[in-house]
Amino acid sequence: MNAFIRLNKGLFHLPLPVLLFMVALATLNMIVPLFFIQMLEAQIILGAFMASFALMIILTGVVGFTRLLGLAHIFWIPMLLYIWPSLAVYPAQEAVGLWLRLLIVLNVIALVLDAVDISRYIRGDR
Repeated sequence: MNAFIRLNKGLFHLPLPVLLFMVALATLNMIVPLFFIQMLEAQIILGAFMASFALMIILTGVVGFTRLLGLAHIFWIPMLLYIWPSLAVYPAQEAVGLWLRLLIVLNVIALVLDAVDISRYIRGDR
C-alpha cells in the first residue's frame, strides 16, 4: 500500500504537460477499452495496462519513484504487436479504429520516452 501511495504522490509532482500526457494514456488504455470490452483487443489493452500498473507499484516499492518505472510498460510491446494487424479491420473513420490508432501513437511515444528514462537511470540519473 505504501508503494501505491508513493507512486501517486510522485505522479502528482510531475510537470503539468507530463501529467496530462499520462492522463491521456490512462484514458486510452483503461477507460476507453471499457466501451469496447466485448472485443478481444480491448480486453488485451486493459489487461496490459493493469499488468503495467501493478508492475509500476512493485517497482516503486523496490526502487522508489525513479526513471526505472518505465520498465513497467514492457507489457505494451506485445500488446502493440497484437493490435497492429487490427488496424486493417477497423478503419480510422470508425470509433474503434480511431481509438486504436491514437492508442498506438501515444503508447509508442511513451515507450520511446521510457527508453530514454531507463537509459538515463542506467547512466546514473535517478
